Amino acid sequence: MRRRPLAVAAGLVADQLFGEPAVRPHPVSVFGRTMRGFESVAYRDDRRAGVLHAATGTLLGLASARLAGSTAVCTYVSVAGRALGEAATEVAAALDGHDLALARERLPALVGRDVSQLDEKEIARATVESVAENTVDAVVAPVLWAWLGGGAGALGYRAVNTMDAMVGHRSPRYERYGWASARLDDIAGWVPARAAAMLVAAARPAAAADVFRVVARDAGAHPSPNGGVSEAAFAAALGLRLGGENRYGDRVELRPALGHGRPAEPADISRAVQLSRDVTFVLIGALTIAGLLS
Repeated sequence: MRRRPLAVAAGLVADQLFGEPAVRPHPVSVFGRTMRGFESVAYRDDRRAGVLHAATGTLLGLASARLAGSTAVCTYVSVAGRALGEAATEVAAALDGHDLALARERLPALVGRDVSQLDEKEIARATVESVAENTVDAVVAPVLWAWLGGGAGALGYRAVNTMDAMVGHRSPRYERYGWASARLDDIAGWVPARAAAMLVAAARPAAAADVFRVVARDAGAHPSPNGGVSEAAFAAALGLRLGGENRYGDRVELRPALGHGRPAEPADISRAVQLSRDVTFVLIGALTIAGLLS
C-alpha cells in the first residue's frame, strides 16, 4: 500500500515508453465484446436493465484485476496516453499534407461527432477537444483510481469508462438503457477532471491563473460535468477558444465557448498533445515523490 504510488507511476511510464500492450486481443477489446454479448441478452428499454448492465461490467472490471496481477500491470493496461497522442498526431499529419479526406477518416478514432463536413479548423478544434477530454479519461482518471484502489481501481474505472463509450451516448436505443453507465462515468470522472485542471496549471504555470479563471467561468455551461473542465483548462493553457457546433447524426449541439483566445488551428494539435504529455510527466513526478515519502 505504501509503495502503491510507485507501482502506478511504473505503469504510466510503461505506457509512455511502449504504448498499448502488445497482446492480442487487447484486454479492453475482450471486455467490450463480453459486454456486447451481455447487452444482447439483457437489453431492455428501461433504466433497471441499464443498472444491471453497469453493475455487471463494473464487477467484471474489478474482478479482472486478480488475473492481471500487479498494480503496475493493471495501470499499464488501463491508461492510453501514448495512443491518444499518436491518434491526434496522425490527424495533424493529414492536415499538414492538406488531405482533408484522410483527416476526416482518422478523426473518428478520437471523436463521436459527425466529421463528414468538417473543414480544417473544425477538425483541429475537434482534435484538441478530444485530447483535452481524453487526457482525463485515458490518463488522469485511471491513474488516480489506481492510486486509490490498486489494480482493481484502475481496471474498474476502465470498465466504467468503456461502458459509457459503448452505451452512455444519447440515442433512442440507449436513452434509458445507457443512463446508469453514463451517470456512473460522470461520478467516477468528477474528481479526476478537476485534478486534471490542476495538473494543466502545474504544467503551464505562466497560464495557471487563467486556467483556474476560465474553468470557473466557462466549464459549467458545458453539457458534460467533466468534459467542460478539461476542455476549459486546455483552452486557457493553450490560449484558444474551444466549443461551437457539433453534429451527432441528426442531432446538433451548440457547445458554449470555452476560453477567450483564438480558434484552434492545425498547429495547435501538436501543442495539445505536448500539454497532455506534460500533464502525464507532472503526474509521474507527483506519484514518485508520494511513493518515496511514504
